[in-house]
Amino acid sequence: MAHKFEIYKDKAGEFRVRFSYNSEVMFSTQGYSSKDSAKNAIASIQKNGPNAPTEDNS
Repeated sequence: MAHKFEIYKDKAGEFRVRFSYNSEVMFSTQGYSSKDSAKNAIASIQKNGPNAPTEDNS
Protein backbone atom coordinates (compact mmCIF):
# COMPACT_ATOMS: atom_id res chain seq x y z
CA MET A 1 0.00 0.00 0.00
CA ALA A 2 1.35 3.39 -0.97
CA HIS A 3 -0.15 5.26 1.99
CA LYS A 4 -0.89 4.42 5.62
CA PHE A 5 -1.53 5.72 9.12
CA GLU A 6 0.81 4.40 11.80
CA ILE A 7 0.34 4.58 15.57
CA TYR A 8 3.58 4.53 17.53
CA LYS A 9 4.90 5.43 20.97
CA ASP A 10 7.33 8.33 21.23
CA LYS A 11 10.25 8.63 23.66
CA ALA A 12 7.96 10.23 26.25
CA GLY A 13 5.65 7.20 26.14
CA GLU A 14 2.84 9.03 24.35
CA PHE A 15 0.96 7.64 21.37
CA ARG A 16 1.37 9.51 18.09
CA VAL A 17 0.01 9.05 14.59
CA ARG A 18 2.00 9.57 11.45
CA PHE A 19 0.77 9.41 7.88
CA SER A 20 3.14 8.10 5.22
CA TYR A 21 2.91 8.06 1.45
CA ASN A 22 5.41 5.97 -0.49
CA SER A 23 7.43 5.52 2.73
CA GLU A 24 7.75 9.31 3.21
CA VAL A 25 6.21 10.76 6.37
CA MET A 26 3.80 13.50 5.34
CA PHE A 27 2.72 14.53 8.85
CA SER A 28 2.57 13.40 12.45
CA THR A 29 0.25 14.37 15.28
CA GLN A 30 0.69 15.61 18.79
CA GLY A 31 1.18 13.03 21.54
CA TYR A 32 -1.85 11.34 23.08
CA SER A 33 -1.98 9.63 26.46
CA SER A 34 -4.03 6.68 25.15
CA LYS A 35 -4.07 4.59 22.01
CA ASP A 36 -7.83 5.16 21.73
CA SER A 37 -7.23 8.91 21.48
CA ALA A 38 -4.74 8.30 18.66
CA LYS A 39 -7.31 6.12 16.88
CA ASN A 40 -9.89 8.90 17.31
CA ALA A 41 -7.45 11.33 15.67
CA ILE A 42 -7.18 9.02 12.66
CA ALA A 43 -10.97 8.75 12.43
CA SER A 44 -11.30 12.55 12.59
CA ILE A 45 -8.73 13.06 9.83
CA GLN A 46 -10.42 10.47 7.63
CA LYS A 47 -13.86 12.01 8.21
CA ASN A 48 -13.00 15.71 8.03
CA GLY A 49 -9.87 15.77 5.89
CA PRO A 50 -11.42 15.30 2.45
CA ASN A 51 -13.52 18.44 2.87
CA ALA A 52 -10.88 20.62 4.53
CA PRO A 53 -10.13 23.86 2.73
CA THR A 54 -6.64 24.77 1.56
CA GLU A 55 -5.20 27.92 3.12
CA ASP A 56 -2.35 29.52 1.18
CA ASN A 57 -0.26 31.69 3.50
CA SER A 58 2.58 32.30 1.06
